[in-house]
Amino acid sequence: MSKSIFINLLRFFVLVFIQVFLLKNMTLYNLSTPFLYILFILLLPFEIPNVLLFVLAFITGLTIDAFYDTPGLHASACVILALVRIFFISVTVQKDGFDNEPEPTLSNKGLRWFSTYVITLTLVHHFFLFLIESFSISGLPYIIGRFLLSSLFTVFLILITGLIFFRKKERK
Repeated sequence: MSKSIFINLLRFFVLVFIQVFLLKNMTLYNLSTPFLYILFILLLPFEIPNVLLFVLAFITGLTIDAFYDTPGLHASACVILALVRIFFISVTVQKDGFDNEPEPTLSNKGLRWFSTYVITLTLVHHFFLFLIESFSISGLPYIIGRFLLSSLFTVFLILITGLIFFRKKERK
């Protein structure tokens, strides 16, 4: 268990560091900004208690808010992401069970499930993030453009990251 805590703590610091010092200034025409830090929430173990998941999502979002000068924006989007993660996993994974698979990774669940998981949760996170950020319907085409392009960029980075760290399961 302590190995899992260490890995997730290391993952948190690495992803926040990459987000703040590398991806913060990486925008494409002020329309697309990748938010790779949500990978921390996505890769938390299946059996994590819901209360702890919400607390970790809030802390992750609050940490990003501190560096982006957006008080509460990322924190609220991360809490919504955690809520949707709970529903998504309860609907899709309960049937198969996750006794032998402690985390929702590409190597554990396969490309089809993992890509559906990442796309769905990224779309939800980004939709609420940009909707809360604008807090207006007047610039709806701009919001939708930012939402779609940022989601595409983020999903691409998450899937590339998953493929880089992909370990084939050992067949028994």
